[in-house]
Amino acid sequence: MTQHDVATVERFIAAPPDQIFNLLADPDRHQEIDGSGTVRGTPGGSQRLALGSKFGMSMHMGLSYSMASTVVEFEENRLIAWQTRPTIAPMRLLVGGRIWRYELTPQDGGTLVRESWDIRKEAFPFAVRPMRSKTVDSMTKTLERIAAVVEGHVEK
Repeated sequence: MTQHDVATVERFIAAPPDQIFNLLADPDRHQEIDGSGTVRGTPGGSQRLALGSKFGMSMHMGLSYSMASTVVEFEENRLIAWQTRPTIAPMRLLVGGRIWRYELTPQDGGTLVRESWDIRKEAFPFAVRPMRSKTVDSMTKTLERIAAVVEGHVEK
């Protein structure tokens, strides 16, 4: 493990934690807020996430693929994290295990949102460490998109 195994970005968003949390806890809306441009949608339909929830995501980065995620951390309106793995069994031996985490801290006039990319449980962390800079840029864009949605700047 190195210092590069967890990357974090933060943004103050002028909305209450429950409004932001409800957006994050609805995987059907992840395409709307994804700053990487890789999320294509949920093949299984929408569900409200809770600890232990499993959900799939159609993705595209050069080619189309699917990821399966499990909610591994959950505190209503404060914390949600999911661990992602490829849906194709042989690929799970090579990649997957990273955790996407959102921590919400209430503040006057809104919420401090912290998003983390945690690769400590990744199959081969050294293989994805070079993606850190691009991932930080994508997370920054994700927080911008979340702010635009919950602050009312984007129609749903």
